[in-house]
Amino acid sequence: MAEYNLTLPAMGESIAEATIIRWLKKEGDSIKKEDILVEIATDKVDSEISSPVNGILKKKLFSANEVAKVGSSIAILETEEIFKIFPEENVYAVSPCKRFYSPLVRTIAYKEKISSSELDTIEGTGYKNRVTKKDILKYLHLKKKTRIISPNYDAFLSSYNSQNHEEIVEMDRMRKMTASHMIESKNISAHVTSFVEADVTNIVKWRDKIKDSFQKNTGEKLTLMSVFVECVVKAIKDLPMINISVNGTNIIKKRNIHIGLATALPNGNLIVPVIKHADSYSLGGLVKIINDLIKRARSNQLKPEETQGGTYTISNIGSFGNLFGTPIIHQPQVAIMAIGLIQKKLSVIETPEGDFIGIRHKIYLSHSYDHRVIDGVLGGGFAKKVALYLEKFNCYTKII
Repeated sequence: MAEYNLTLPAMGESIAEATIIRWLKKEGDSIKKEDILVEIATDKVDSEISSPVNGILKKKLFSANEVAKVGSSIAILETEEIFKIFPEENVYAVSPCKRFYSPLVRTIAYKEKISSSELDTIEGTGYKNRVTKKDILKYLHLKKKTRIISPNYDAFLSSYNSQNHEEIVEMDRMRKMTASHMIESKNISAHVTSFVEADVTNIVKWRDKIKDSFQKNTGEKLTLMSVFVECVVKAIKDLPMINISVNGTNIIKKRNIHIGLATALPNGNLIVPVIKHADSYSLGGLVKIINDLIKRARSNQLKPEETQGGTYTISNIGSFGNLFGTPIIHQPQVAIMAIGLIQKKLSVIETPEGDFIGIRHKIYLSHSYDHRVIDGVLGGGFAKKVALYLEKFNCYTKII
């Protein structure tokens, strides 16, 4: 039988290692192609690595809680197949929004009976907000201190909620991480929000006119998000200081435009897939990639690198029937735009022949930005720039 070295696949430019969580097969077990062999954790997501061949798990090269480098062999498989190297994207599946923990932290958590969901709530002070030994020991100290002060709290809480017909539901892992990220962003950035109204009548009419033929010819549903992304990209090119991040007292200018799309999941949680090099796509290309990313986000099929590297984020709050809002910046970015609900409104229309009243499709853009580095001239001006591009949209634009 031939030997096959199972390697840790690449999972994005910023991910260099992963921790082995647990093996699902024992040495000597027979395995089939695409059987899941091992669960791993990175600082972005938890992943599962499956077997690319039929055979036997001959030897594990890493144990649970050990850290492996990307590209290193983590197991040796025996197979009678004549195999080739499979594409990395085919050998692991992803469950989004996970967090990295060192073997030491995991060991302490195991000994102290801290669940993974509880571990996710601990604030980290290490690199990329990772939980350090000091962080988890501090958490344990405060937890024990609280228990001493109120030893019968759990019994009291259960009794109280039973009497008052209430139910306690623990946050799931993703919700805890989202809560932590939102608080972190508020603590880091000085949030300011500007609001602009835009007339999108031309866009609505254009979509209504071609959406059926477009879907028939391409198989893709024509949503307006592609137009919003295109207009945001144009505005970023005009005002590139929106496309930055902050490191201490240094401003980092981003050469690439990577647009994040805040996406609501069926369970109510949130994830932000990223359109890499969004300025390189045609309008039709944006339709296709946006539909694909959102579809796979909602079915937990995104790869780790597809949620990384965003430089600016858009949130479609109009899909919830909201007019405007104050979105929270997705760190380490410095701005985020919320797209509100499109409404028909009576409006004053100015023409060379005079003003008259007409029905127009209007939308509010809510632009939150980091006042540490972006003042109202740029932050409010950017929102107005996006609105102008929306209003100038050519209703004769060909997308196919």
